[in-house]
Amino acid sequence: MTRWKDLREFAHTGRWALVYMWRSNRPLTAALVFFDTFTSIAPAGLLLISRELVNIIVDSIRGTGVDAEKIVGLLVLGGGLTILQAVAGFAQSYVLSRLSDDLNLQVTIDIVEHAAKLAVPQFEDPRFQDILERAQQNPAGHLNTFLTQTLSALTTLAQAVSIVAILLAIEPLIALILLPATPPYLVYQWRLATRRYTKERDRSTKRRWSRYFVSRVTSQDLIPEVKILDLAPMLVGRFRRLMEEFRDHDRQYYLAGFIGSSAFALITTALLYALFGRIAFSAASGGYTVGDVAVFGGAMIRLRGLVESVISSITRSFEHVLYLVDLRGFLDVEPQVRQGQAQLSRPAHGEIDVADLWFTYPGSARPVLKGLTFAIRPGETVAIVGPNGAGKTTLVKLVARLYEPDRGSILFDGVDVASLSTDELYSQVSFVFQHFGRYEATAADNIAYGDWRRLLDDRPRIEEIARRADVHQLIMGLPQGYDTLLGRMFGEHTLSGGQWQRIALARAFARDAALLILDEPTSNLDARSEFQLFTRFRELAKGRTTILISHRFSTVSMADRIIVLDQGEIVESGTHAKLLEAGGHYAALYNLHLRQMEGPRRPSS
Repeated sequence: MTRWKDLREFAHTGRWALVYMWRSNRPLTAALVFFDTFTSIAPAGLLLISRELVNIIVDSIRGTGVDAEKIVGLLVLGGGLTILQAVAGFAQSYVLSRLSDDLNLQVTIDIVEHAAKLAVPQFEDPRFQDILERAQQNPAGHLNTFLTQTLSALTTLAQAVSIVAILLAIEPLIALILLPATPPYLVYQWRLATRRYTKERDRSTKRRWSRYFVSRVTSQDLIPEVKILDLAPMLVGRFRRLMEEFRDHDRQYYLAGFIGSSAFALITTALLYALFGRIAFSAASGGYTVGDVAVFGGAMIRLRGLVESVISSITRSFEHVLYLVDLRGFLDVEPQVRQGQAQLSRPAHGEIDVADLWFTYPGSARPVLKGLTFAIRPGETVAIVGPNGAGKTTLVKLVARLYEPDRGSILFDGVDVASLSTDELYSQVSFVFQHFGRYEATAADNIAYGDWRRLLDDRPRIEEIARRADVHQLIMGLPQGYDTLLGRMFGEHTLSGGQWQRIALARAFARDAALLILDEPTSNLDARSEFQLFTRFRELAKGRTTILISHRFSTVSMADRIIVLDQGEIVESGTHAKLLEAGGHYAALYNLHLRQMEGPRRPSS
């Protein structure tokens, strides 16, 4: 970025951050500005009081008499101002802590609420993952630090200006030292801050890799395989190389900061003390008062530190503004799924009409789905089968409007899903995914999450759903029954894969939805359990439109109709019996399945 662009970005995002803080808590923001203003001007007042006291004392030593009343007045005034300054500093710290908590709460809520509005494909895009990674890099901390550094810069700048005004009144040559030395140092620190941020921004993908390597070694689900394959040394080695690369690059910036700060301190201190020597010799010959010398000596040392502090605060504030640009960038990301306004008629029937549906994943040149057209009648159970990669899961995600098609239409009860409110559509869809949720929550809550607004506090209804879904006995066998906390992250009891899947199916039935989508719903169950579950499922799903994806033909054969996909196209459609009779793709898949079930034949002796 050019320097002018940097300044514009700093001003624009800085204004956005200040408005964000003001909206977060207006009384605290106003109080913080008040206390900051007071602490900014108090030091100049104390310097003037000190100068006057020294001059009065020197005059009394020279025999002009002691003005006790004036000395006492100045001491009381100085003491009172010092107390107020200290209390204001404590109050500023108190207000800042409270405001920081409010900011932390608000920015975190804004991030997660905005993330919840974004579409599924956006989270599957690695470029968006980098945006999300940068937005999640301690955004509240960057906002808080920007606030504190901006206030610090304003405070120290006000103090520096007031002290410079006093020093200029004593010795105008002070301007010849500050004006040439300060701007180059500010530009140097500004450019260093930009380089640090740019390097950190470029690390977004590598930061995700570093967390990935750590998660592989620490995840309870993955650690058994990592141990068996002895992957830990390799994963830790890759993590170490990344972190060492970060460390070595950061050392360069530490050194550059040290050299720049040391050079500024050396040059300005040498020049200021040269000027102080001139004033001291001049005072000895009567050119300056003793108070002038005392104030100039103390203020000069303080001024150099203030100037350095102002520049440091400005550049750190600028650096954190750059991180806030990333936060704004994330909050400005528009959901890829357009929000419609149409509503379904009540009650919903679950009728699905798909016409000329095409879909291609971002970055891919080959369509996954190619001109699909079919209809599902209300209450009908339709199985989608086909080889891996045929587009089965993609199709049902499009029906549920988790993805947007390239072209074509999907009607739900005669209404194009693109024009429906997503809240309206999702309320009528119950979906069991291949990778279903294993929620760290009680067994009761795991079922209630299917329709949490209605069920979370309705234990009798939860138990009724569990009985209908045939998981009541499973849950009652847990240590605390329905109150058993499931998962190893916070609790002490977890379930087998098949048991988790049965809970996920019960959760799906908890929602009174017109459309039920089951994507490999019984992959963790044995054949007998699957048959028993699906037999019961037909009773539970009665009256609901159901789309089923399964590789098990014992389940598929129970569907009212079967749609066969191959390379993103519908190649067959019909009942189990008719498709076998036709001897096409479905029959070939079914016969292959039978041969796999029979196993290899032993040669005759």
